[in-house]
Amino acid sequence: MSFVKRSLSIAGHRTSLALEPEFWAVLDAAAAADGVSLAALVRRIDEARAQTAPDQPLSSACRVWALGRVRGTQP
Repeated sequence: MSFVKRSLSIAGHRTSLALEPEFWAVLDAAAAADGVSLAALVRRIDEARAQTAPDQPLSSACRVWALGRVRGTQP
């Protein structure tokens, strides 16, 4: 399994995420479709994670969000 690591600034701090290329493709397409930057999309995912599952790693939250987007259950 290969991961692609990207660094982003969210909530005023730098963070890096390592995800499979397929997940990055979904996140990139969703950000473009929603007219926001990738960092803004990840910030939204992070904010939702903090409310619903604060112990969940951000990378896992991004994967779950991307799966929901593909399934049509995530706006």
